[in-house]
Amino acid sequence: MQIFGELERLFATSLYPLRIPIGLGLIAVAVALVAMARRRGWFAAARRHPGRSAALAVVALAIGLPTAFYLASPVFIRTELIEPDPVAQAQPSATTLQPTPTARPAPSAAPSATTAATTVPATTAPTPFAPATVASGAFKGADEFHFGKGTASIVQTAAGVYTLRFEGFSVRNGPDLYVYLSPAAAGFADGALELGKLKATDGTFGYALPAGLDPTTFASAVIWCKQFAVQFAVASLGAV
Repeated sequence: MQIFGELERLFATSLYPLRIPIGLGLIAVAVALVAMARRRGWFAAARRHPGRSAALAVVALAIGLPTAFYLASPVFIRTELIEPDPVAQAQPSATTLQPTPTARPAPSAAPSATTAATTVPATTAPTPFAPATVASGAFKGADEFHFGKGTASIVQTAAGVYTLRFEGFSVRNGPDLYVYLSPAAAGFADGALELGKLKATDGTFGYALPAGLDPTTFASAVIWCKQFAVQFAVASLGAV
Protein backbone atom coordinates (compact mmCIF):
# COMPACT_ATOMS: atom_id res chain seq x y z
CA MET A 1 0.00 0.00 0.00
CA GLN A 2 3.02 2.28 0.29
CA ILE A 3 2.90 2.86 -3.46
CA PHE A 4 -0.55 4.45 -3.11
CA GLY A 5 0.82 6.81 -0.48
CA GLU A 6 3.65 7.86 -2.77
CA LEU A 7 1.22 8.39 -5.64
CA GLU A 8 -1.06 10.47 -3.44
CA ARG A 9 1.82 12.66 -2.29
CA LEU A 10 2.89 13.10 -5.92
CA PHE A 11 -0.66 14.08 -6.86
CA ALA A 12 -1.09 16.47 -3.92
CA THR A 13 2.25 18.26 -4.18
CA SER A 14 2.96 18.25 -7.92
CA LEU A 15 -0.20 17.54 -9.91
CA TYR A 16 -3.04 19.12 -7.90
CA PRO A 17 -1.66 22.69 -8.14
CA LEU A 18 -1.64 22.22 -11.93
CA ARG A 19 -5.03 20.49 -12.06
CA ILE A 20 -6.60 22.86 -14.62
CA PRO A 21 -3.95 22.59 -17.36
CA ILE A 22 -3.55 18.86 -16.64
CA GLY A 23 -7.31 18.35 -16.95
CA LEU A 24 -7.37 20.16 -20.28
CA GLY A 25 -4.44 18.09 -21.45
CA LEU A 26 -6.17 14.82 -20.45
CA ILE A 27 -9.27 15.82 -22.41
CA ALA A 28 -7.12 16.48 -25.47
CA VAL A 29 -5.37 13.12 -25.05
CA ALA A 30 -8.74 11.32 -24.72
CA VAL A 31 -10.01 12.93 -27.92
CA ALA A 32 -6.80 11.97 -29.71
CA LEU A 33 -7.09 8.34 -28.51
CA VAL A 34 -10.68 8.07 -29.70
CA ALA A 35 -9.72 9.45 -33.11
CA MET A 36 -6.78 7.00 -33.34
CA ALA A 37 -9.00 4.08 -32.34
CA ARG A 38 -11.44 4.97 -35.11
CA ARG A 39 -8.69 5.20 -37.73
CA ARG A 40 -7.19 1.85 -36.74
CA GLY A 41 -10.52 0.07 -36.59
CA TRP A 42 -10.43 -0.82 -32.88
CA PHE A 43 -14.13 -0.11 -32.46
CA ALA A 44 -15.00 -2.27 -35.47
CA ALA A 45 -12.85 -5.11 -34.06
CA ALA A 46 -14.67 -4.86 -30.73
CA ARG A 47 -18.03 -5.13 -32.54
CA ARG A 48 -16.83 -8.23 -34.37
CA HIS A 49 -15.95 -9.96 -31.05
CA PRO A 50 -18.64 -8.80 -28.63
CA GLY A 51 -18.15 -11.66 -26.17
CA ARG A 52 -14.41 -11.06 -25.78
CA SER A 53 -14.90 -7.30 -25.56
CA ALA A 54 -17.61 -7.66 -22.92
CA ALA A 55 -15.41 -9.99 -20.83
CA LEU A 56 -12.52 -7.53 -20.90
CA ALA A 57 -14.85 -4.68 -19.95
CA VAL A 58 -16.30 -6.67 -17.02
CA VAL A 59 -12.83 -7.52 -15.69
CA ALA A 60 -11.69 -3.91 -15.99
CA LEU A 61 -14.80 -2.60 -14.23
CA ALA A 62 -14.63 -5.27 -11.49
CA ILE A 63 -11.10 -4.17 -10.62
CA GLY A 64 -11.27 -0.48 -11.39
CA LEU A 65 -14.58 0.57 -9.87
CA PRO A 66 -14.03 -0.75 -6.29
CA THR A 67 -10.48 0.62 -6.25
CA ALA A 68 -11.58 4.01 -7.54
CA PHE A 69 -14.47 4.16 -5.07
CA TYR A 70 -12.23 3.32 -2.10
CA LEU A 71 -9.57 5.85 -3.04
CA ALA A 72 -11.69 8.68 -4.41
CA SER A 73 -15.06 8.56 -2.64
CA PRO A 74 -13.77 9.95 0.69
CA VAL A 75 -12.81 13.14 -1.12
CA PHE A 76 -16.50 13.83 -1.74
CA ILE A 77 -17.92 12.43 1.53
CA ARG A 78 -18.34 14.88 4.43
CA THR A 79 -19.48 14.12 7.99
CA GLU A 80 -20.17 16.44 10.93
CA LEU A 81 -20.15 15.91 14.70
CA ILE A 82 -20.77 18.33 17.58
CA GLU A 83 -19.90 17.15 21.09
CA PRO A 84 -20.47 19.05 24.37
CA ASP A 85 -17.70 21.23 25.77
CA PRO A 86 -15.78 19.15 28.36
CA VAL A 87 -14.85 22.30 30.32
CA ALA A 88 -18.51 23.25 30.75
CA GLN A 89 -19.34 19.70 31.79
CA ALA A 90 -16.50 19.64 34.32
CA GLN A 91 -17.49 22.94 36.02
CA PRO A 92 -18.76 22.14 39.53
CA SER A 93 -22.09 23.62 40.51
CA ALA A 94 -22.25 26.48 42.99
CA THR A 95 -23.96 24.33 45.63
CA THR A 96 -21.07 21.88 45.79
CA LEU A 97 -18.60 24.64 46.58
CA GLN A 98 -20.34 25.85 49.74
CA PRO A 99 -19.73 24.04 53.05
CA THR A 100 -22.89 22.76 54.70
CA PRO A 101 -23.39 24.41 58.11
CA THR A 102 -23.67 22.00 61.02
CA ALA A 103 -26.20 22.76 63.75
CA ARG A 104 -24.66 22.95 67.20
CA PRO A 105 -26.85 22.58 70.32
CA ALA A 106 -27.00 25.54 72.70
CA PRO A 107 -25.17 25.09 75.98
CA SER A 108 -27.47 24.05 78.85
CA ALA A 109 -25.76 26.34 81.32
CA ALA A 110 -23.16 29.02 81.27
CA PRO A 111 -19.70 27.62 81.90
CA SER A 112 -18.25 28.38 85.27
CA ALA A 113 -15.20 30.53 85.69
CA THR A 114 -13.18 27.47 86.60
CA THR A 115 -14.11 25.61 83.36
CA ALA A 116 -11.43 25.82 80.71
CA ALA A 117 -12.58 27.32 77.37
CA THR A 118 -12.80 24.84 74.51
CA THR A 119 -11.56 26.06 71.11
CA VAL A 120 -13.40 24.66 68.08
CA PRO A 121 -11.25 24.81 64.89
CA ALA A 122 -12.86 26.63 61.97
CA THR A 123 -13.83 24.47 58.95
CA THR A 124 -12.56 25.79 55.60
CA ALA A 125 -13.97 24.76 52.23
CA PRO A 126 -11.49 22.97 49.91
CA THR A 127 -10.35 24.93 46.87
CA PRO A 128 -12.41 23.64 43.91
CA PHE A 129 -10.61 22.34 40.80
CA ALA A 130 -10.77 24.75 37.87
CA PRO A 131 -10.69 23.16 34.37
CA ALA A 132 -8.16 24.81 32.08
CA THR A 133 -6.66 24.64 28.59
CA VAL A 134 -2.99 23.71 28.89
CA ALA A 135 -1.98 23.75 25.19
CA SER A 136 -3.54 24.89 21.93
CA GLY A 137 -2.79 25.42 18.25
CA ALA A 138 -4.36 25.99 14.82
CA PHE A 139 -4.67 23.27 12.20
CA LYS A 140 -3.11 23.64 8.77
CA GLY A 141 -3.17 21.26 5.83
CA ALA A 142 -0.13 19.30 4.73
CA ASP A 143 -0.40 20.86 1.25
CA GLU A 144 -2.87 22.57 -1.07
CA PHE A 145 -4.90 19.39 -1.56
CA HIS A 146 -4.86 18.15 2.05
CA PHE A 147 -6.46 21.19 3.67
CA GLY A 148 -7.13 21.53 7.40
CA LYS A 149 -8.47 24.27 9.66
CA GLY A 150 -9.77 24.81 13.18
CA THR A 151 -8.08 24.55 16.57
CA ALA A 152 -6.77 21.67 18.65
CA SER A 153 -6.52 22.08 22.43
CA ILE A 154 -5.48 19.86 25.31
CA VAL A 155 -7.92 20.54 28.14
CA GLN A 156 -7.50 19.42 31.74
CA THR A 157 -10.98 18.54 33.01
CA ALA A 158 -9.95 17.05 36.37
CA ALA A 159 -6.76 16.38 38.27
CA GLY A 160 -4.64 14.28 35.90
CA VAL A 161 -7.48 13.96 33.35
CA TYR A 162 -6.97 15.46 29.88
CA THR A 163 -8.96 15.69 26.64
CA LEU A 164 -7.82 16.60 23.13
CA ARG A 165 -10.51 18.97 21.81
CA PHE A 166 -11.11 19.99 18.17
CA GLU A 167 -13.14 23.18 17.61
CA GLY A 168 -14.30 24.67 14.29
CA PHE A 169 -12.54 21.71 12.70
CA SER A 170 -12.53 20.77 9.02
CA VAL A 171 -10.18 18.55 7.02
CA ARG A 172 -9.96 16.89 3.62
CA ASN A 173 -11.48 13.43 3.95
CA GLY A 174 -9.55 10.33 3.02
CA PRO A 175 -9.34 6.58 3.63
CA ASP A 176 -8.28 5.28 7.06
CA LEU A 177 -7.80 8.63 8.83
CA TYR A 178 -6.63 8.54 12.47
CA VAL A 179 -5.85 11.14 15.15
CA TYR A 180 -2.42 11.21 16.80
CA LEU A 181 -0.51 13.27 19.32
CA SER A 182 3.06 13.62 18.07
CA PRO A 183 6.27 14.63 19.88
CA ALA A 184 7.27 16.66 16.79
CA ALA A 185 5.73 20.06 16.07
CA ALA A 186 5.86 19.41 12.30
CA GLY A 187 3.59 16.38 12.48
CA PHE A 188 3.71 12.60 12.62
CA ALA A 189 6.92 11.13 14.05
CA ASP A 190 8.23 8.11 15.95
CA GLY A 191 6.60 7.93 19.36
CA ALA A 192 3.28 9.41 18.19
CA LEU A 193 0.28 8.35 20.30
CA GLU A 194 -2.76 7.01 18.45
CA LEU A 195 -6.06 8.27 19.89
CA GLY A 196 -8.49 6.61 17.48
CA LYS A 197 -10.16 7.00 14.11
CA LEU A 198 -11.15 10.49 13.01
CA LYS A 199 -14.74 10.91 14.23
CA ALA A 200 -15.85 13.36 11.52
CA THR A 201 -14.45 15.62 8.80
CA ASP A 202 -16.15 18.69 10.31
CA GLY A 203 -17.33 19.85 13.70
CA THR A 204 -16.32 20.15 17.34
CA PHE A 205 -15.40 17.00 19.25
CA GLY A 206 -12.71 15.43 21.37
CA TYR A 207 -10.66 12.43 22.44
CA ALA A 208 -9.98 11.35 26.04
CA LEU A 209 -6.25 10.97 26.70
CA PRO A 210 -4.91 7.92 28.56
CA ALA A 211 -4.70 8.20 32.34
CA GLY A 212 -1.35 9.35 33.65
CA LEU A 213 -0.32 10.93 30.34
CA ASP A 214 1.97 13.95 30.50
CA PRO A 215 0.62 16.30 27.78
CA THR A 216 3.83 18.35 27.73
CA THR A 217 5.61 15.45 25.96
CA PHE A 218 3.61 16.11 22.78
CA ALA A 219 4.05 19.03 20.40
CA SER A 220 1.30 18.56 17.80
CA ALA A 221 -2.04 16.98 16.96
CA VAL A 222 -2.01 15.14 13.63
CA ILE A 223 -4.59 13.80 11.17
CA TRP A 224 -2.84 10.84 9.54
CA CYS A 225 -3.82 8.29 6.90
CA LYS A 226 -2.56 5.13 8.56
CA GLN A 227 -2.96 2.78 5.60
CA PHE A 228 -1.02 4.90 3.11
CA ALA A 229 1.21 6.80 5.59
CA VAL A 230 0.11 10.27 4.43
CA GLN A 231 -0.25 13.33 6.67
CA PHE A 232 -3.44 15.33 6.05
CA ALA A 233 -3.29 18.10 8.68
CA VAL A 234 -1.31 19.16 11.76
CA ALA A 235 -1.80 21.60 14.64
CA SER A 236 1.35 22.59 16.52
CA LEU A 237 0.51 22.77 20.22
CA GLY A 238 1.83 25.65 22.34
CA ALA A 239 1.37 26.33 26.04
CA VAL A 240 -1.51 28.62 26.91
